[in-house]
Amino acid sequence: MPSKSLDFRVNSVIPNGHYSFPKYNVLVQILISAGEASGEMYGAQLIEALRRRDPSLQFFGAGGDRMHAAGCEIVVDAKDLAVVGITEILSHLPKIYGLFRKLIRAADAKHPKLAIVIDSPAFNWRVARQMRKRGIAVVYYVCPQFWAWRQGRVKLLRKYINQALVIFPFEENFYRVHGVNATFVGHPLVDLPTPEISRMHYAAQQALDHVKPWITLMPGSRRKEVGMNLPTILEAAAMLGQDYEFLLPVARTLESSFLKELTGNRDVHLVPEALPALHHSRAGIIASGTATVEAALMGTPFVMVYRVSPLTYALGKPRVKVSHYAMVNLIADEEVVPELVQHEFTAGNIVGQLRKIIPDGEPRTRMLQGLATVKAKLKKPDPQGRRASERAAEVILAMLKPGAATPDPLPASEAWS
Repeated sequence: MPSKSLDFRVNSVIPNGHYSFPKYNVLVQILISAGEASGEMYGAQLIEALRRRDPSLQFFGAGGDRMHAAGCEIVVDAKDLAVVGITEILSHLPKIYGLFRKLIRAADAKHPKLAIVIDSPAFNWRVARQMRKRGIAVVYYVCPQFWAWRQGRVKLLRKYINQALVIFPFEENFYRVHGVNATFVGHPLVDLPTPEISRMHYAAQQALDHVKPWITLMPGSRRKEVGMNLPTILEAAAMLGQDYEFLLPVARTLESSFLKELTGNRDVHLVPEALPALHHSRAGIIASGTATVEAALMGTPFVMVYRVSPLTYALGKPRVKVSHYAMVNLIADEEVVPELVQHEFTAGNIVGQLRKIIPDGEPRTRMLQGLATVKAKLKKPDPQGRRASERAAEVILAMLKPGAATPDPLPASEAWS
């Protein structure tokens, strides 16, 4: 009888696209690391897609509640990695290094066959480097936006990553031109269903006035960026007045108590999920990031805002290589939504832009058309009807098959230890 310590091997692929397995399966460990609210959601989707095809796979790593619910052993909580900005990261380096070492110790104990890192490059490229040092293949799902700034860092992906799975259509060519094995799988958010809850039911559930127009406020998913963005957003809400209901979805990397402290006695409703709030809102005030894509997919007109520390902005601005900050504008290759960044991010400017797109008329119609175009570009055509996470899962499962190339370990001098 085979030893229980035998490595897992996939036997074959059968016509319906599912994998068949040996009689005596051994659980295969996969490290998966996500350090953002959005990355944690993508990680959960990917785990579910992989386990539907191979229930023997076991996952551990950095993540949060969604990944845990999907079947991942959480070694490092994603909330502890939620840092933004150059100067902000520097002040958190000792803590981040400790979490990094904790994750690497877990990897050394569990001997993963594959590592999957999701977004969060400041943390994850170091995880990737350590895995490659150990001869473990690495997949980068939702790649760093090196095309936007610090393009020289693409060499890190070329050196430490075996497969890049990208979610924006223009990224595949960019990374391939720079020597990275990249595949566009589509954006995971495109596959999320439109919330089924009616406006009336949602209003009753969240104690909202269904008659008033609603505006969703999304200041970010990390404490530091919320602290930088939310006060001005709340000032804009106060200027708009009591004719509106203001909804503030609580990101999974944040605590409700933290947001309640910042909002104080203002008439702002904290709600648990972003998509229903966006779906039923007339407009949004959205911080740069994944939330702008969520708003586009829900067809919610919005104003993009963002602020970092003056030093971070001064250091980062010369390195920016793109013409727009908002992801929807980059995808559309034109300004679909207004961008209020740093000194232009004022309450008065927010209100001025919102007053253009809240009422019916040409500005609102034009923005809605632009958002629909962005949504279409984010979805990769697939005759088999597979979702982005399912396409990503198939690439990863192919890397686990017998005969798949095993990377050579990096020299010890190449790893941060």
